[in-house]
Amino acid sequence: MNSFEDANKIGKEMMDNSLKSYAAVTKGLQAIATEATDYSKKSYEDGAAAFEKLAATKSLEKAMEVQSEYVKSAYEAFVAEATKMGELYTDLAKEAYKPFENAVAGATK
Repeated sequence: MNSFEDANKIGKEMMDNSLKSYAAVTKGLQAIATEATDYSKKSYEDGAAAFEKLAATKSLEKAMEVQSEYVKSAYEAFVAEATKMGELYTDLAKEAYKPFENAVAGATK
């Protein structure tokens, strides 16, 4: 009878941990989707503004300057966004694993 109760307890703990992990994954994915949407919107707006500025130029030299500024700022924004997304994915993995830490530690003893 004791082993049935132990199995029931372990099953309940695993279900609770799975639900907590699922909630963490859902929350993390929502944060990632929000960040991706915000970055896409800002990137589009910056590109449109650069195009308008480029269209208003009157010389090739000024057009090259505008294009260079845009490429530099777009690259810097991309690198910053890639770093932030990497951090979000790392946090997602940590939070999703956290409910199982005690179970894994107990199983390896």
